[in-house]
Amino acid sequence: MAAALALVLILGATVVLTAIAKRLDIPYPVAFVVGGIALAFVPDLPRPHLSPDFIFLLVLPPLLFSGGWSTDWFEFKRNARPIFFLAFGLVIFTTVIVAAVTHAMIPGFTWPIAFVLGAIVSPPDAVAAEAVFERVPIARRILAILSGESLVNDATALVIYRFAVAAVVTGSFSLAQAGVAFVLVSIGGILVGLASAWVLLALMRQLIARDLDDPTISNVVALLAPFAAYLPAEAMHVSGVLAAVSAGIYSSRHAHEIFRSGGRLVAGGVWSVLTFLLNAFVFLMIGLQLPDIVHGLVRSPQRYLMDAAVVSVLVIVLRIVWVFPATYLPRLLSKRIAREDPVPRIGAVAIISWAGMRGIVSLAAALALPYRDAAGQPFAARDEILFLTFCVIVATLVVQGVTLAPLSRLFDATDQSSMAHLEASVRIQALEAGIAQLHALESGFSGTLEWEITGRLLGEYSRRIEYLKGHFDGDEHGEDGELNEISIDHRLERAALDAELQAIADMRRGGGIPDDVYNAIQYDLDLAQARLT
Repeated sequence: MAAALALVLILGATVVLTAIAKRLDIPYPVAFVVGGIALAFVPDLPRPHLSPDFIFLLVLPPLLFSGGWSTDWFEFKRNARPIFFLAFGLVIFTTVIVAAVTHAMIPGFTWPIAFVLGAIVSPPDAVAAEAVFERVPIARRILAILSGESLVNDATALVIYRFAVAAVVTGSFSLAQAGVAFVLVSIGGILVGLASAWVLLALMRQLIARDLDDPTISNVVALLAPFAAYLPAEAMHVSGVLAAVSAGIYSSRHAHEIFRSGGRLVAGGVWSVLTFLLNAFVFLMIGLQLPDIVHGLVRSPQRYLMDAAVVSVLVIVLRIVWVFPATYLPRLLSKRIAREDPVPRIGAVAIISWAGMRGIVSLAAALALPYRDAAGQPFAARDEILFLTFCVIVATLVVQGVTLAPLSRLFDATDQSSMAHLEASVRIQALEAGIAQLHALESGFSGTLEWEITGRLLGEYSRRIEYLKGHFDGDEHGEDGELNEISIDHRLERAALDAELQAIADMRRGGGIPDDVYNAIQYDLDLAQARLT
């Protein structure tokens, strides 16, 4: 019963906090974390325990796979240098500096313990940044760099984390061994991810060849894909993070072989709801963990708040200190880089340096710390690491998450018009390809009906091209200020479709049609509505 009440609480809080976030125009992760903290102080509410295994095994794989799926591979390759500077260089830089500062500042923080904390708080979480940019049409390159960084930096931090924890537990550490292992773990994870995606793709080809696929089966296979990549990689002690990411990228490049049109329509809704609920759950749980984290502290939390403030400010400042030199120095030192990749606007650099919110991976890594070392003694400073990590997550989410959108608007780091321009151009080329194919089929026509239907289709395609060209040129109005023909057509067709939907709803309500007939007709009408957007 307690688990059921906790589930109802989380779903209800998700709805309420999402509405609040929309009303206040703040990123939903910020609303979820703050809301979770508020709920944590409500007496007698069920507070489910957040297991690190749940995050690592059930939450991270689909989120990582989804991130890989939505990654533009060409943009990733085009921005590989800044992405790897952030995903490897910045993570290592942050880990080392945080370790050095906390080792000197906090009593009892040995070097291994300090490196554990540094590895935990070093990787930014892109979920909050992407939530901000859902409302702000951020420049495509900025989004590509931040998304690419988030796909790779978790693997870097978790490998460092693994060796730092081993050093605390066993009391030994080898830098050479860690370096070799990092390379092997990374390459192994990528290979496992590609292999798993290839196998699932082969399975879908066989199902399609035998006409056994449908939207349900296709989406079940797609939901299986993240775990089919992540779990074998973890079992082989290579990077499950990179396995899920590489599987997502590979699968996305072959999506036309996995899904038919019906499956793609279903997949968009399935993955949108799934990723949103997983993120909502975890960010809410971050806030709800506060009582347990504070309860585990040996001393009062006030004694650690100054340390938490220092670490929070440190991770924010270190990103700024790294990003600006990493942006400008390579161009000063290499004429080739300066020629091929001109200096970006300072506003773009500022936004990348500010988008360093911490989140899911940091919390999961902190919660996954063992309770005892190899000698059976309590894991040193475990509760303090948990508290400091919690404070860093909340501070970066609230401070940077709330200010990132205003900063983006201040620097005008958007490219909405250029993206709309590109989209219109691509749509026109696709429609022209359709017209060319219809003309190519004319030689095989055997009756007047085929010519009549082709003429109607060619007219519709031509009208859509004219509409896009008018939109493309910024001329959405014809002479005398009247809307052009396509705009009127869409408005009238929407009204007619609304009437059709209302008619079948009335017939269903009166018992005139069964639900399966209603659902089939409604699905077709919904597709027609979607075509008009």
